[in-house]
Amino acid sequence: MEKILSELKAMRLPGMAQTWLNLMESHKLESLSLSDGMRLLLQGESDARRANRTHRLIKGARFRYNVTLHDIAADTSRGIGQSQLDQAATCAFVKQGEAVIITGPTGTGKSWLATALGHHACVCGHKTRYFGMNRLFEEITMARIESRLPRFFERIAKTDLLILDDFGMKRLNTEQVLDLMEIIEDRHGRKATIIASQVPVSGWYETLESNATAADAILDRIIHSATRFELRGDSLRKNV
Repeated sequence: MEKILSELKAMRLPGMAQTWLNLMESHKLESLSLSDGMRLLLQGESDARRANRTHRLIKGARFRYNVTLHDIAADTSRGIGQSQLDQAATCAFVKQGEAVIITGPTGTGKSWLATALGHHACVCGHKTRYFGMNRLFEEITMARIESRLPRFFERIAKTDLLILDDFGMKRLNTEQVLDLMEIIEDRHGRKATIIASQVPVSGWYETLESNATAADAILDRIIHSATRFELRGDSLRKNV
């Protein structure tokens, strides 16, 4: 029995190894048929690989907060309907490459909701990346200096879900607007994007107006077909 356990570990089948160990310790090996035992071993390995992949995706997303979709309570008075959460839980917006817009005053939970949606996307197996807008443009600047900007844009374009937080906090210059347009253009209709902002959508143009043509293109690709969460109410930070 111990030899089989060692061989499973040597073959890098940790899920099977842990399942085998559990069966040994519970003295259930002798009572299982070959088919039932094999089914449990395969299920154990599948579960372990899924958990490891989810862990890697969550780590790679670089979320600012540790929050899951289960931590978000439906509250229509705050702008979060149960039907919206139920729909989000299907990850359909990620699979269909759609945009989600989350707006609301400071402290109403925009970043938490965006992160929770991103975390759930990771659980569903989707590669996700979270950026505050300042951090996004810092990374773009470094990529441009190091002559790897095309690779950076290519990597972002392949990400299943891109989360852009704190959008509209400051006016973007012409180059930044063009960079953002390239990102949005690459993703439009193909990959999902979440944008969280304390600025109402009606005020987004002012953030992008240093390049009016690009601003029109960006807004046209985002706002018309996006799912929207318009959060409201008192700041949740008062309760912290």
